Amino acid sequence: MSFSVSIQPSGHAFVAEGDETILEAALRHGLTLPYGCRDGACGACKGKVLAGDVDHGKAQAQALSDAERAAGQALFCCAKPQSDLVIESREVRKAGDIPVKTLPARVQQLTKAAPDVMIVRLKLPANERLQFLAGQYIDILLKDGKRRSFSLANAPHDDELLELHIRHVPGGQFTEHVFATMKEKDILRFNGPHGTFFLREESPKPMLMVAGGTGFAPIKSVVEHAIAEGSARPIIVYWGGRSVVDLYQREVAERWAAEHGIRFVPVLSAPTADDGWPGRTGFVHAAVMADYPDLSGHQVYACGSPAMIAAAKRDFCGECKLPPEEFFADAFDFANDKG
Repeated sequence: MSFSVSIQPSGHAFVAEGDETILEAALRHGLTLPYGCRDGACGACKGKVLAGDVDHGKAQAQALSDAERAAGQALFCCAKPQSDLVIESREVRKAGDIPVKTLPARVQQLTKAAPDVMIVRLKLPANERLQFLAGQYIDILLKDGKRRSFSLANAPHDDELLELHIRHVPGGQFTEHVFATMKEKDILRFNGPHGTFFLREESPKPMLMVAGGTGFAPIKSVVEHAIAEGSARPIIVYWGGRSVVDLYQREVAERWAAEHGIRFVPVLSAPTADDGWPGRTGFVHAAVMADYPDLSGHQVYACGSPAMIAAAKRDFCGECKLPPEEFFADAFDFANDKG
């Protein structure tokens, strides 16, 4: 059995299945309610049930007292609807709404997606989850006090594992470790989430995503979040690399195109003879300009090298008439602190 849930004061509504918590259902629909542990222990997800009945599940007494239950409070991470509901909860819409945490994480899976790209999936302790906005990043904390920043590639609703796309930087202190000696079950520490590169959900404008190399990671998070929330906005994804091997999750973007009508344009700047590449060539931002000479009605989300970001901003906001306030970017500076 399913039940409708309406959120006040936003007026947003979603459907929760009988075996889902309110939080699980909201996140599945791309609606981001506050949460922390997702285990009924911390109280970060506490809100009020204005109408309807819930099963409080495994809510722990230190996080939800009997008096609070009697007053209509509930922990949405473990409360399940027993009827149609009206709840009162704030929604996370900007970076400042989310607390920054320092947490340990276990390396759950290492997947070499390309000769120089490792997909690292991290699992948090059982009583912890990291809430973040699609497109944000975390800092891996090294033993000498240095940090290495990597964008989260998973969407916020899919937070059981944190997914990082790490490019090998020859001689890089951290990435050499990732490719040479890191093992599954190793323990890392990180701090996050950070960053102002995230989906602006209040805009109705078409979203044009431009990724270079592992800049695909936050773009993936943003696109999969938009899909989850049922966004009706058109989405166009351009992904640039030197050769075919650089498009290390091309099948993911192709699946978006096939299943959700998202336009996907891969672009190679230096395809090899072995690639047999029949598609677009050149710089990825130049391909965007050729297809969209007037960007005045779009939002652009760009992630890649500093040179790519600088060129895209200059040309999109100049020649293509993109309003500067509609250009959102995250530059991956491998030469400095990303190795």
